[in-house]
Amino acid sequence: MVQAVILAGGRGTRLGQLTDAVPKPLVRVKDKPFLEHQLALLKKNGISRALLLVGYLGHMIEAYFGDGSRMGFGIEYSYEDSPLGTGGALASAGEKLDEEFLLLNGDTFLDLDYQDLVKYFEALDRIGVVVAYKSSGGGLRSNLRLGADNRVIGYSKGGGEDMRFVDAGVSVYKKSVLDFIPKGRAVSLEQEVFPLLIERQQLWGYPCERPFYDMGTFRGLEEAGRVLE
Repeated sequence: MVQAVILAGGRGTRLGQLTDAVPKPLVRVKDKPFLEHQLALLKKNGISRALLLVGYLGHMIEAYFGDGSRMGFGIEYSYEDSPLGTGGALASAGEKLDEEFLLLNGDTFLDLDYQDLVKYFEALDRIGVVVAYKSSGGGLRSNLRLGADNRVIGYSKGGGEDMRFVDAGVSVYKKSVLDFIPKGRAVSLEQEVFPLLIERQQLWGYPCERPFYDMGTFRGLEEAGRVLE
C-alpha cells in the first residue's frame, strides 16, 4: 500500500488571522478540518497510511488526528523545529519515508484516481512524477512546460508565456529524490530540486484536466467550501 506524505507545516500567512491560533490543515471547511477531507479522499482511493510533515502548531494536528485509527488510517508525524521549506521538511523525514511515496500539499484538494497515478509513475521508472493541470486560465499561473512525451522540460514559479500546465500540488517520488536535497537548511523542492531532476530527465508530468482547489487563500477556501461535502 502506497504511503501518502502530506506537507502540513506551513504558517498559512495568506489566511491572515485565521491561522493565528489554528494551523492551516485544521481550518474548517464544511464543519470539518480541511485535512480530514484530504485524508477521506485518500481513503476513498485505497490509501490508508500517511506521514504528516508538521511544524507550526503541529501538536494541535496530532492532538486532533492522533494515530488516525478513528478514521481507519495509520498516521505518523515528522516535526520540523524551524521552517525547512518543502524540500527540507521532506529530507528531515527521511527515515520515515517508504522507497516510493505520494507527496501532497496540505492545502490542496485534487479528486484524482491516485492508484492510476501511482501505476503511471511505476511504469515510467523515474525519480518523480508531478500532476500537471492543463490550465484554461481562471487566475491560475501556468508554471510547468511538458514535452511531447510528458517529460517536464521547464519549471518557473513565476510562470511563463510558453507554459501551459500548473503544478497541482500532488506528486510521486522515489526516496532517491533525497539525494538532490541539500541537508541542514531550508530548501524549496520546486525551485531548487525540480531543476536538477529536469536536467537529468528524471521528472515527468501526469496531465490532468480535473480542477484542484488551494485552500491556502480566502478565494480558494471559498471555492473548496462549494465542492467539498
